[in-house]
Amino acid sequence: MESTSGQGKKAIVPAEIDGWNWGAFLLNWIWGIGNNTFIALLMFIPFVNFIMPFVLGVKGSAWAWQNKEWESIEHFKAVQKKWAYWTAIVYLFFIAAFAGLFFIIMSSMKDSDAFKLAESQFESSREASEIIGKPFSTGLPSGNIETSEPSGKATISFGVEGSKGKGAVYFDAVKELGQWKINSLVLEEEGTGKPGLPH
Repeated sequence: MESTSGQGKKAIVPAEIDGWNWGAFLLNWIWGIGNNTFIALLMFIPFVNFIMPFVLGVKGSAWAWQNKEWESIEHFKAVQKKWAYWTAIVYLFFIAAFAGLFFIIMSSMKDSDAFKLAESQFESSREASEIIGKPFSTGLPSGNIETSEPSGKATISFGVEGSKGKGAVYFDAVKELGQWKINSLVLEEEGTGKPGLPH
């Protein structure tokens, strides 16, 4: 059958290409520019951009066939397959980059003086030894540290696991004249929600 691609609404869309398009769904406006489907630029309109990826996923292949000339159905499929492939590569890259950045931030927090002070205070607690046991290991922390020499503040939590049990530690600290001081340090035992180690 002679290709009618690129003839707009007059183009007859072959049934074998009229299906879900991952490139259109995930790369939306970028895919739209590359496939002469400029309706994808509606992605820049607030609220409309919530539904446009799904509209493009469903209608993208048909619109691309109508809006751009293709050598054949096979050519169209090959190009759209490349879009799907590079879409996966781009998303995997950003996921890996985000995960790497998250790990770097959390690791730097674990190396902070505030965290080390809280960890040391927790380790020296007799109550912690009775509940968690020794030795114990700590997980990656989460929370917030703000410093502006020589002052600062930190609100951080981290998981802890020892020979007797595990739980979560929450602490609040301030930095004054270059020195960190723990205001409060609380252990919440897993499964009980029981707080301990008040300071």
